[in-house]
Amino acid sequence: MFDPILLRAADAEIVSDAPGSEITLLADSDTTDGGFTANRATLKDGVFGTPAHFHTRATEFFFVLEGKLQVLVEETLHTLEKGDFLAVPPKVPHAFGPADGSDADVLVTFTPGMARFDYYRLLDRVARGEADPAEIAASSQQYDNHYVDSPIWRAARGQ
Repeated sequence: MFDPILLRAADAEIVSDAPGSEITLLADSDTTDGGFTANRATLKDGVFGTPAHFHTRATEFFFVLEGKLQVLVEETLHTLEKGDFLAVPPKVPHAFGPADGSDADVLVTFTPGMARFDYYRLLDRVARGEADPAEIAASSQQYDNHYVDSPIWRAARGQ
């Protein structure tokens, strides 16, 4: 059992994994007794988003607060709009980024919780040139973030 969590916007830590992409850290598994992890992803139009990946233990939830989010689930592309919700179970490959011509503001949660904040901080350090991108691949087991190749996602994102 964990204590109630109140995080004021002014006190939230914000990191970035690319220009135009901000991740606001809300609650990590160490503060929720492993129950959940939550962040807010704010993605500007034109940002690539995440590479295709899966998690072995957690379900990842997406709730679109504003804008449009393009999401790959297995081999299907979806466009989520304000108010749309998506749950991706463990072991299902997925990826997400802002839909073409739109920004996206998304609440992202995981359950059970995973220690993800240090993963986001690593992405931030890599984006700033302070860490080697190889550290991301080396951390896949630790952060339960396993990258996979998706030609469908790369084509959808213009890569």
